[in-house]
Amino acid sequence: MIAPLPLADFEEELRAVGRERYHDKHPFHILMHEGKLKKGQLQAWVLNRFYYQKSIPLKDAGLIARVDDIGLRRQWIGRILDHDGTKPGEGGIARWLRLAEGVGLDRGYVASCEGVLPATRFACDAYVHFVREKSLLEAVASSLTELFAPDLHKTRIDALLANYAFANEETLAYFRTRLVEAPKDVAFGLDYVLRHARTREEQQLCVSALIFKTDVLWAQLDALHHAYVSPGLIPPGAFVPREAS
Repeated sequence: MIAPLPLADFEEELRAVGRERYHDKHPFHILMHEGKLKKGQLQAWVLNRFYYQKSIPLKDAGLIARVDDIGLRRQWIGRILDHDGTKPGEGGIARWLRLAEGVGLDRGYVASCEGVLPATRFACDAYVHFVREKSLLEAVASSLTELFAPDLHKTRIDALLANYAFANEETLAYFRTRLVEAPKDVAFGLDYVLRHARTREEQQLCVSALIFKTDVLWAQLDALHHAYVSPGLIPPGAFVPREAS
């Protein structure tokens, strides 16, 4: 039996996944941050990313449904409230819809998820199923992409404000809020994984779960790049930007 890594080394192994695989390095994000996306390409990103946003509370509800530990349930349910809010017009999903309106999309169209790329659906649905079907430890570990999100949100806010007319404090409220919400979530999730992965095999399962999650995020951007940048092959039934119609 291989001995588990010391906690500091295990945490470094998790963080290395982000340095190597997080989607901040994807060409689509690089184009966005350099101000090189057309309006329709940005709209496609906002539309497809909404499907991911709406999947997160489903994923978290699936995790909570499996948890006997009331303390973990009490902590984790805050993630659902962060996204859904406690009343209409509040929460991350509502803030994302305000972003959608800001880039010129119809709120109802975005909320319906019509026009979402098939690969976006497959990737997000796979994540929801992963959390429901894998071990609780793997499910929690898959959320640790939040370790890397704050730096991306900061870069995105600055880049959007510098390069796109739609960007203002109202339309970018989702990202501003996540700068506050994500650190508390990731502090709890990281501590949970470090404490509960007691064997080397369990540590490796956590790393694999985090790799899976980075693949989910990367696959969504692959689909966007393929459909709306190069070669520009939009699947039947998917959103067609006005400049491409």
